[in-house]
Amino acid sequence: MTIEIRVPTLGESVTEATVATWFKKPGDAVAVDEMLCELETDKVTVEVPAPAAGTLAEIIAPEGETVGVGALLATLNEGAAAAPEPAKPTTAAAPAAPAAAIGSGETVDVVVPTLGESVTEATVATWFKSVGETVAQDEMLCELETDKVSVEVPAPASGVLAEILAPDGATVTPGAKLAVIAASGAATAPAPAQAAATPAAAQPGAGKDIENAPSANKAMAEAGLSPDQVTGTGRDGRIMKEDVQKAQSAASTPASAAPQPAAKPATAPRPPVAAQDIAREERVKMTRLRQTIARRLKEAQNTAAILTTYNEADMGAIMGLRNEYKELFLKKHGVKLGFMSFFVKACVHALKEVPEVNAEIDGDEVVYKSYVNMGVAVGTPNGLVVPVVRDADQMSFAAIEKKIAELGARARDGKLSMEDMQGGTFTISNGGVYGSLLSSPILNPPQSGILGMHKIQDRPVARNGEVVIRPMMYLALSYDHRIVDGKGAVTFLVRVKEALEDPRRLLMDL
Repeated sequence: MTIEIRVPTLGESVTEATVATWFKKPGDAVAVDEMLCELETDKVTVEVPAPAAGTLAEIIAPEGETVGVGALLATLNEGAAAAPEPAKPTTAAAPAAPAAAIGSGETVDVVVPTLGESVTEATVATWFKSVGETVAQDEMLCELETDKVSVEVPAPASGVLAEILAPDGATVTPGAKLAVIAASGAATAPAPAQAAATPAAAQPGAGKDIENAPSANKAMAEAGLSPDQVTGTGRDGRIMKEDVQKAQSAASTPASAAPQPAAKPATAPRPPVAAQDIAREERVKMTRLRQTIARRLKEAQNTAAILTTYNEADMGAIMGLRNEYKELFLKKHGVKLGFMSFFVKACVHALKEVPEVNAEIDGDEVVYKSYVNMGVAVGTPNGLVVPVVRDADQMSFAAIEKKIAELGARARDGKLSMEDMQGGTFTISNGGVYGSLLSSPILNPPQSGILGMHKIQDRPVARNGEVVIRPMMYLALSYDHRIVDGKGAVTFLVRVKEALEDPRRLLMDL
């Protein structure tokens, strides 16, 4: 059977890559998940694994060729490379017997599942089982944490957890081996195998138990460098192609021009701390989610021309409607009538009049959306996430409330998928639930607008020449001034205010 090897998804907004290196040539035997080639984009380097064991039949895209997502890279004849697996332990004479037992079908590997588009690694957060414990099929073994979602890894088969290869805190990639499950009575078998793997790993890695990037090995060979001469900056000290290039340039630089280490402290300008204060401090590594939040917020500030305009809305009309119809709404639709459905509807109404707030910049083009995928910011114990209500412009009040309730519950339980958080065109953030009276929200790139809701507070306002007490809410629209002009932003916020203060306008599209 012939299998086609195609260019995988390269990440959001990345449409093409260059074939950098082929690690195999036609006729070579390959194992499942063995790296075939490396692709370079303008953002990242992507390694393409073999989807099955077999023989590489033909290379369609040679090195140096530019390929698009989904393009054919090569073809693989499946099933012709079954023999190379046992060949590995044969090189180590003593451990051959235990390795044969492992290959006889008595163990099952637990591997990292596909983590979603543009997610290339995860951190092992928690192991729910210990070595030696019995596990049932589909029982949760561990939880992985990515920069977007948490992923639980179930047991692929029943048996005994024989070995944990990636402990808590380890960084892993899709397809990497996490653990080994052994059949009853075979739990002790993997121990010799682990000992056998140690000397085998010591040969290529010069004392390291990690593999360097194949492109880095090729570059080191061409440059005549050894791994000891290169400092790895990849995961767990893995040497990357860029590290080899840095080592080459450093070697060619005169010794007098080596004050580089002096620049390092500038990246972490922490003022001196007294010894007695250090003893009372605690250092906790940032979670992937928190690191991603920090990076994306800073990118938004560095890239977009963020400006915020403010207004306020009298929430009396909506509060009256809710009090009048909340019981009937709950009885008919099975969900409570909240404020969010009104805000989603009001924003959809305003986005139709001011479409640039629902657009985004892609290079030197503006992409206008004829649909509204509404992002709704949700606070979780691990940080802020923004699940997306897709096609919100086509949904009823009840459908919106149900979807928001579902996404909110899944967010708090860490059950959101990648699809739940991709494709948003506009975002609503409700800081009022935490008591915020006024704030300036930061854009969620590549979106061009975000609406900040705030606390409803009774305040004196002028109505028909008289001062009355009304339930008021401050509204804040942050927008990208590169694409949205001040007139459009103010118009958008005024339309939202009008729809909230008189919800009948939504019914009549006014």
